[in-house]
Amino acid sequence: MTDEGGNVVKLRAPRPCPICGTRSASKFHPFCSKHCADVDLNRWLKGAYAIPAVEPPDEWDEASQTRTDDEESGR
Repeated sequence: MTDEGGNVVKLRAPRPCPICGTRSASKFHPFCSKHCADVDLNRWLKGAYAIPAVEPPDEWDEASQTRTDDEESGR
């Protein structure tokens, strides 16, 4: 990944750190420092970030609920 002059070719444009907004460092990409990377990891581990999901009803629960309803009604 070098050109003829022996210079390193950058693969991606610099972006700001998502935590503090300063320029990101390649060693900690996309963060600027280990501290900001650790802050982000802590937020994930504490549940501050969440990916919303809608779960369909479980077929097994529906089948067992129907069976219970039938038993209660005497069928």
